[in-house]
Amino acid sequence: MHIVILVLVEVLIVIGLSRLVGLGFRSIKQPLVIGEIVAGIMLGPSLFGLIAPHLAVTLFPPETIPFLNVLSQVGLIFFMFLIGLELNPKYLSGQLEVAVLTSHVSILVPFSLGTLLAVILYPLVSNASVSFTAFTLFLGAAMSITAFPVLARIITEKNLQGTRLGTLALTCAAVDDVTAWCLLAVAIAVARTGDFAGAIPTIIASIIYIGLMLTVGRWFLKGLAKHYLRAGRLSQLLLAGIYMGVVASALITELIGIHLIFGAFLLGAAMPKNEDLVRELAVKTEDFVLIFLLPIFFAYSGLKTQIGLLNRPELWLLCALVLGVAIAGKYVGTYVAARMSGISKREASALGWLMNTRGLTELIVLNIGLELKVISPLIFTMLVIMALVTTFMTSPLLEWIYPKKLIRLDVVERESEADTSTASEISPRPYRILVPVANPSTQKGLVQLAVALAQPAVGIALNYRYPAVVNPLSLIEFQEDYAFESTPVEADRLIAQRRHQLEELINTLEPPETRSCVHPIVRISSNVARETAQIATLEQVDLIVVGWHRPAFSSNRLGGRVGQMLTTAPVDVAVFIDKGKERLESLLVPYSANIHDDLALILALRLLINRETCMLQILQIVANNTKEELSYELHTMMEQLPTSVRDRIEIKIIEAPEPIQAVIQASEAVDLTIAGTSRAWGIERQTLGRYTDQLAIQCRSSLLITRRYSQVTAHLASMLPEVSSQEPTLRS
Repeated sequence: MHIVILVLVEVLIVIGLSRLVGLGFRSIKQPLVIGEIVAGIMLGPSLFGLIAPHLAVTLFPPETIPFLNVLSQVGLIFFMFLIGLELNPKYLSGQLEVAVLTSHVSILVPFSLGTLLAVILYPLVSNASVSFTAFTLFLGAAMSITAFPVLARIITEKNLQGTRLGTLALTCAAVDDVTAWCLLAVAIAVARTGDFAGAIPTIIASIIYIGLMLTVGRWFLKGLAKHYLRAGRLSQLLLAGIYMGVVASALITELIGIHLIFGAFLLGAAMPKNEDLVRELAVKTEDFVLIFLLPIFFAYSGLKTQIGLLNRPELWLLCALVLGVAIAGKYVGTYVAARMSGISKREASALGWLMNTRGLTELIVLNIGLELKVISPLIFTMLVIMALVTTFMTSPLLEWIYPKKLIRLDVVERESEADTSTASEISPRPYRILVPVANPSTQKGLVQLAVALAQPAVGIALNYRYPAVVNPLSLIEFQEDYAFESTPVEADRLIAQRRHQLEELINTLEPPETRSCVHPIVRISSNVARETAQIATLEQVDLIVVGWHRPAFSSNRLGGRVGQMLTTAPVDVAVFIDKGKERLESLLVPYSANIHDDLALILALRLLINRETCMLQILQIVANNTKEELSYELHTMMEQLPTSVRDRIEIKIIEAPEPIQAVIQASEAVDLTIAGTSRAWGIERQTLGRYTDQLAIQCRSSLLITRRYSQVTAHLASMLPEVSSQEPTLRS
């Protein structure tokens, strides 16, 4: 009983630390899985055992390791089943001839370099009990592997699944995955029998079993799929049958003489790729596997990783050699093959770095090699370092070689978005408003306000110098790297579903004539605030209009992502707090001399020009007989407005000891209050980028809070030719 309690304590520590470190790595734009692998290494002799050896032995004694091993093996079986389940034939539909050549060259080159490396390493770090053939095959396989799951998630996160590069990388990785697993199966067979000749019966038995699974097995599984379609759900009985099949297939491949994981992978690959069945099966399976079992595998691997074994300069040189061979072999092989196939230099380079990622797949291979004693703990540690470094470097190098502006040019748009890239070459770019929409079903008022800012009401004839565009932006955020929803195929489905929701929202906008200027953008994102800022830069946005969002652990309306956008977005931002008033007939702008109030007044003038029934009150609050005058530039601009617009502006000056309360009282009589982020209105930036929100809480009307970033953004220049393109700012 003592052992069971200790194992449960270990599991508690492992899950907690893996999540914590994983989230830390996500914050630096790295896959969650890298952090979880590092967390496993931290629990082993490389860190925990080094700084607190007695406590490490107490918490992770040798007698508990077999229990962790069993749990990790079960986790691996079902994880490999999920990988096989995700191996969709759709990934093999893009540029297959190029992909087959590129993927096989990207295996052949690192495998060949790995063979040469084995000649150097075998006499130095191996022993006579391991045959050179088995050692070479394993080292070559370790050099050749590409982590298809990690690569697929990187492609999704970077929104590359709709690009030429993304489709080619997915096809290459899928072909690479199948070839590499076959290669590894041969290596295991040779390792277990001692030589290649002895492994031939195992290889033949494996081929026969693969053939049976892809014929008889697939026929039987199609029957299960038909049963699922009739029932309309994945029952517990059907799920039990599938899980039994996973375990049985794993046992068969183990008995054949390769490894448990191959049977599980093969069953997943043979499963009918009915979208609903695959989705429900993956969702039901993945949570327990990814949250509970997989971190135990990382911890089990970490307990066997001993960085302290690299205790001499020459061993670190060998580790650097292993890393250099792995990177050069995979990158150069992919790059050369892609260039020979006619791929551009930049795309070939990006493809090379994508194929260089190894991640968890490499760790699985290494654990098999260590388990079979083909590689020593020293080589195992070197290769774990190689797996971490090659995966860690993928995202930053990809972003450097293939930045988002190139992805935007390359993307095959499946959105109903106007092609403004060509239009911008022959006419001025449109005035563009970006509207982050978290929930399309509840944020009609936000989009309607953006449309009112962008377009004149029906019946108003304005001589616009160039049009305005409203881009509702919906970002789909994934929290888990290996979750099925973050696979490219499933991400495409979610994008299409979200775009349909946005189009339904657009179709409810009134009047119908305004809908033509609204073009939705849907993207995958790992960080909503950061991605919004990047899209605003790429799309040359003039204004971001965002709805308020109360953070989960705070009542601050200007906290969370809204606060991040207010602090970091490189464009002007307006935060809309909707109190449910659909009319926009009366506006209030409390004015104190600063650039943010200038933006509030300028946006109010846009609404005033666009809506001929709209009235504007500019409220100046003075104390002790002091008065804040409108700037000369603002006076000049307002004088240039048509008489029909100026006649609807009232400048009201009142004396009040508490400006905020005066604004709150005045807001009772209007539809929309527009206020800058001014200390006078209780809206100011404090420590750590936080904004106070006193006015946001107490305001009686709907409220638009403005924060000016650029003092040269011309929000009125597109509307009337006589308005100066150099809009005013106060020098406060």
